[in-house]
Amino acid sequence: MSNKDQLQDTSRSTKSIPSTAGDVTASLADKVGGMDLKDASASASTSTRGASTGAVSLDDFDINDIDDPLAGFEAQQSGINDLSLKEQFLNPTESNVESLQNLFATRIREGSGEALFEIGVEEDGAPMNLTDAEYQTALATVRTAASAVGAEVAVILEKDSTGSTGSSIPADDKGENTTIPESTATSTVDGGTFKSSYVMIRKTPKSAEDLLEVRVAVVGNVDAGKSTLLGVLTKGVLDDGRGRARVNLFRHKHEIDSGRTSSVGMEVLGFDAKSQPVPAMVNGRNASWEEVCGKSAKVLSFIDLAGHERYLKTTVFGMTGCAPDFVMLMIGSNAGIIGMTKEHLGLSLALGVPVLVVITKIDMCPPNVLESTVKQLTKILKSAGCRKIPMFVKSHEDVVVTAGNFVSERICPIFQVSNVTGEGLDLLKNFLNILPISQKYNKDEPVEYQITDTFSVPFVGTVVSGVVMGGIVHAGDQLYLGPDGNGAFQMVTVKSIQRKRLNVPLACAGQSASFGLKKIRRSVIRKGMVMLDKETTPPPRGCREFEAEILVLYHSTTIGQKYQAMLHCGAVRQTARVLAMDKPDQILRTGDRATVRFQFLQPAYLKVGARLIFREGRTKGIGKVSKIIA
Repeated sequence: MSNKDQLQDTSRSTKSIPSTAGDVTASLADKVGGMDLKDASASASTSTRGASTGAVSLDDFDINDIDDPLAGFEAQQSGINDLSLKEQFLNPTESNVESLQNLFATRIREGSGEALFEIGVEEDGAPMNLTDAEYQTALATVRTAASAVGAEVAVILEKDSTGSTGSSIPADDKGENTTIPESTATSTVDGGTFKSSYVMIRKTPKSAEDLLEVRVAVVGNVDAGKSTLLGVLTKGVLDDGRGRARVNLFRHKHEIDSGRTSSVGMEVLGFDAKSQPVPAMVNGRNASWEEVCGKSAKVLSFIDLAGHERYLKTTVFGMTGCAPDFVMLMIGSNAGIIGMTKEHLGLSLALGVPVLVVITKIDMCPPNVLESTVKQLTKILKSAGCRKIPMFVKSHEDVVVTAGNFVSERICPIFQVSNVTGEGLDLLKNFLNILPISQKYNKDEPVEYQITDTFSVPFVGTVVSGVVMGGIVHAGDQLYLGPDGNGAFQMVTVKSIQRKRLNVPLACAGQSASFGLKKIRRSVIRKGMVMLDKETTPPPRGCREFEAEILVLYHSTTIGQKYQAMLHCGAVRQTARVLAMDKPDQILRTGDRATVRFQFLQPAYLKVGARLIFREGRTKGIGKVSKIIA
């Protein structure tokens, strides 16, 4: 099957195929795909560009627009039924520019503030065959139309076509160089040379609340280079080979002494509206978050998680509670896939989060060892449990096309970088710049805010941090906070809001934010609590007992009644006890599926359909909440 066929197959199907009980016993990464969590797969697929935005009659669509249901809607808005895009680009009359403004506004709204657009290709995929002069005119027209809707245009990749009707980068016999073919066909007339390009159209934020945000969880085995890579990306300096770049990321003295992360660290990387990285140094010192975010239009929030097995509890909480949009799995090329690498990959698959892989330390790794690591990684990604399509990114064109298709859960981009020499870092930065914004959050839903950390700030009072899962929160709003030890909620007032340490008047669904609360002690707030809309009816209550459909990934013996395990569900992290199950013998073994009734030691807030993970020692299981009991 060609790479193009693989991508087409990916766009049709993002659901994992259930594995057999025999697959479950192989490895964690090979087990997780067996879970039947179709609801989450469906919600992930709605973040694709082709998601429907409203009810449009079938009469509005042309037969050629079947692959993109929004094309008919955009045609109505922009007038592209009357004139081709090429004619609009080359004849920038007032009506044509207005038509392009409507098109760009629609694309930006679909992309939550940005859109990757290709100049040189019509809506139906036909090449425009633009000469160099025509291309410059088209680019100027695009800049004019984008400026009118408050956006900037940055050229990500320019291409020259010299007569080929399509080109692809062939994979070698070993399947290690699996790259994506050129996304559009090119043609020439009389042997001429034509130009095309990918441009990023990004809206300029008017204030901090309009800032685009993508959360990326960084996981991998201990000593894979996670903190070092984040230090190189966010501070703009290369490493010396001894961990100099990672020192500024650590939060505790013992982390600096040992060189190992033990807590959930946060770092930011900003890109401005012209897709340029925001400088990390100001007047010879490290720029603060306020300075970086104040100049940015898009911010990547890196969640630096621990790689050591001792801190797995913290890593799982970071993956579930911080609601990452993507996972960056780090693999040391000299060590290969060892230790916690498979655990973290399996965790990402269980939560349904898209994964990109970064192979580090390629400057010190012998070629034969690197080749062995790549083979091992490819084998795992293609296994029945993962069902991923590995895409080795070797050029900027691979970056553009891979990022455009990364919304599918099947695609897994793979980068090879060196933090010492800087090799491959430009490709990774470019990929992070054009990484699409997650669209699984709804601003129109009632407010729900998950608390992941608490602070007591001098002269401010109690502060909570977390992620807004739904709705819009304004400073001064009254919200329910709970549940407490009795399962009750109390009313609190949000007196101030910050995003990335910048004061903002509101926070929307999908954004991470910190709230300053009035007249409440930090001691009564714990991680895992939620803040809900005050209009919630009936008034919310915490639950102690619930039912869940689970799959046991591994257990050395059997699971029965009164069995206790650490359960993670969103920001909730506490011990749960098994009360009953729908098995005649009331026993579960590795690979078994069942509906199990759990009981928390203290009340928590859960929602039906939420994904959960439970673990105890080497025992692991995944599932989803099916019923709230009491």
